[in-house]
Amino acid sequence: MKVPSVPRCLGPNVYRQVPEGGWGWAVAVAFFMVEVNTYGILKTLGVFLQDLMEEFKESNSRVSWVISISVFIFAFTAPLASLLSNRFGYRPVVMMGGFLMSLGMISSAFTTSINEMYITIGIISGFGFSLSFLPTVTILALYFSRRRALVTSIASSGESFAIFAFAPAFTRLKEDIGWRYCLLVLGVMQASVVAFGVLLRPISIESEPAKEDSDSLSLKQMQNVFELENEKTRTSLSSAMSQGSGDSGVTSLTPSDKDLKNAPAEDQMLEKSPSDSAQQQPDAERSEGEAGPLQPSAPKLLDFSMLRDRAFICYSLFGLFATLAFFAPQLYIIELSKSRGVEPAMASYMLSVMAVADIFGRFFIGVVLNRVRCKKTHVLLGCVVLLSLVLVAFTVVWEFWGLVVCCALYGFFMGTVGSTHIPLLAEEEVVGIQKMPSCVGVYVFIQSFAGLAGPPLGGMLVDVTQNYGAAFYSCAAGMVLSAVCLALVSVAKSGACQRVSRKQERSQNAEEEEKMSQDSTPLDFLEIDLSENGSVKQAKDNRSGI
Repeated sequence: MKVPSVPRCLGPNVYRQVPEGGWGWAVAVAFFMVEVNTYGILKTLGVFLQDLMEEFKESNSRVSWVISISVFIFAFTAPLASLLSNRFGYRPVVMMGGFLMSLGMISSAFTTSINEMYITIGIISGFGFSLSFLPTVTILALYFSRRRALVTSIASSGESFAIFAFAPAFTRLKEDIGWRYCLLVLGVMQASVVAFGVLLRPISIESEPAKEDSDSLSLKQMQNVFELENEKTRTSLSSAMSQGSGDSGVTSLTPSDKDLKNAPAEDQMLEKSPSDSAQQQPDAERSEGEAGPLQPSAPKLLDFSMLRDRAFICYSLFGLFATLAFFAPQLYIIELSKSRGVEPAMASYMLSVMAVADIFGRFFIGVVLNRVRCKKTHVLLGCVVLLSLVLVAFTVVWEFWGLVVCCALYGFFMGTVGSTHIPLLAEEEVVGIQKMPSCVGVYVFIQSFAGLAGPPLGGMLVDVTQNYGAAFYSCAAGMVLSAVCLALVSVAKSGACQRVSRKQERSQNAEEEEKMSQDSTPLDFLEIDLSENGSVKQAKDNRSGI
């Protein structure tokens, strides 16, 4: 039976080690475009907020549900996207995601009610966002190791570049062709993700065959050395018994030790622990198929046992409350500017100011976190506090330049928080690198509920107060609560560390007591001496009888 051959351009890239580039740069370009068509377009939809309200005769809160449902589906289905990518591979899942987000956006141009838009943009496009984003950022991490953080931060700036370009462009374009045709244009642009998904070639890390042979040979040599040591030990014991000397069992083992010292190669093999050879197993097992390369076994998608960790609970609450301010400001900043005397053409540039400042914030926090010696959560806490103050400033500023300054500060600190809150899970002051894979799914899952409630909550406050600045009050309140929860992470982690240290101290004391009790009764040596003396006495009796 012949196995169908796969074209080389579509098959996996095989490397001996992580390439730190190569085809990974093409994957980085694909991730940049995925960022443009997911988060970039999602945060630009605020341009059409007033048009949807006038078209469907709906309130701010009702229209805001379109964004909130999309964000909720985006985050809530993240574990499902990971499961599908492990089952079918990264490329087909991302291509399907591009098709779904394009289908939802194009269908929304023909909707006749806001309820239909809940389905098109909210559910269909939201699920497409999840299928496109998560597998792309996962496979990008496999192509880089040392430069992973730098490449990811650069590629993720596609979101900011999209907001910078799309906000003024579609504000001008909708005046000429209308908001429905603008949604058609966005849907066609999102279809490009299908083409960029082809670039996501899977990666396979395979070890050299000679290394595998040496590993198997080393195991055999270790077994032979162990057998040799046992044989020499038995020989030394029997020789001591037959010689009739009065030495104890301890001195009778000395010749075997000297013989073992004459085999340096064998001693080196003994010094090599079995765990070292276990770590050098063939990496081919990690790269079977396109699904899940470099993974010896499928990781848990959702590990809710981490909810017993107090530090993780506090950090998850921080992410939950902070998400309230991740989408609402971009959604309401244009209407806020209009309500305070800014011309509509100039109001759209507020999003562009946020986008440019966001790019600088991402690069700034990356450099700072690489150089600081204090806890990184403390740096993040400072950014969260400053971001809370900026959100409060939006409610009291009225002139054009004051809004511009607030948008610049918000974009900068939003870039610092948005680009670091997930990677900081790997820090030991939160959960650590070993527990991070099982925690990311739970963390994003918890965030999804805040993404569902954030924009409608702001819209409800706007409807009640007839003031767009009220939406920023809810964002500021959520950010303040997130700062309190983030400050409690260090407290919870220090308490957990103290409990662990006390348990370790008690276990060490128990081991030392057990060791002292064992050392006080050297039964093995007495048995050897008695058996040796008995054999010597029997040998003397035999000589006297003869």
